[in-house]
Amino acid sequence: MNAAPAILAESLVKRYPVFRGFRELLRRPFDRRTVTALDGLDLRVEKGRVFCLLGPNGAGKTTLIKILATLVLPDGGRAAVDGHDVAREPGPAKRAVGYAVGDERSFYWRLTGRQNLEFFGALYGLRGPARDLRVAEVLRLVGLDGSADLRFNAYSTGMRQMLAFARALLADAAILLVDEPTRSLDPLAADRIRTFLRGELAGRQGKTVLWATHDLGEAADHADDIAVISRGRIRLHGPASSLAGGSRAALREAYEQAVGEAEKGP
Repeated sequence: MNAAPAILAESLVKRYPVFRGFRELLRRPFDRRTVTALDGLDLRVEKGRVFCLLGPNGAGKTTLIKILATLVLPDGGRAAVDGHDVAREPGPAKRAVGYAVGDERSFYWRLTGRQNLEFFGALYGLRGPARDLRVAEVLRLVGLDGSADLRFNAYSTGMRQMLAFARALLADAAILLVDEPTRSLDPLAADRIRTFLRGELAGRQGKTVLWATHDLGEAADHADDIAVISRGRIRLHGPASSLAGGSRAALREAYEQAVGEAEKGP
């Protein structure tokens, strides 16, 4: 029997209610319009792979990642991480993944980097010396051990992203979910993030990385596998060596064709 993949999505559906103003609510109180974020999406990611997810804004990348991180429940289909169904087994599923988001609002600005990680470590169930040791380990891993006792509001954008990785790694999960980790970073900081994901986490530690990005070059240069998502479905999926064809231009052509066909309709 084949081992379970790191990530599996089958016929995954997610809809969100459409925001309506007060007057419209009064006129049509029972109108339940929705927008479809995921429309029967299928995806399989094998263990130990760097998998880049490409797609335009609103394609469903973030929704998919939030479902896999157990932050959002699907409305149809199923999703599993490391063999655990995210809806039926949320506890084991949550422990199987680390979720790195660059949202600065999720950190406490007046606390130091170390204090932030100590707080989130407690939420993971880490206590006492074991927590302190793990916090020190992940700070050293992401290169923030020298600035661990600076307040978060003194961190650069790149340092904040590395602290997000440190938080995601606290529980030493086998699967890392990252959503546009190099957005708004300068070229040197972005290269450091890419090297960390590809070389350290996937290469040395053997973790599975699902990496959502808008950067075609980033995917062509660092992914093992690539998928293009548009209008809530996977439109193109395969090894980076095949889709990129040895060049970023080839990947761009394949991407534009897949997205263009999706925009024409089902």
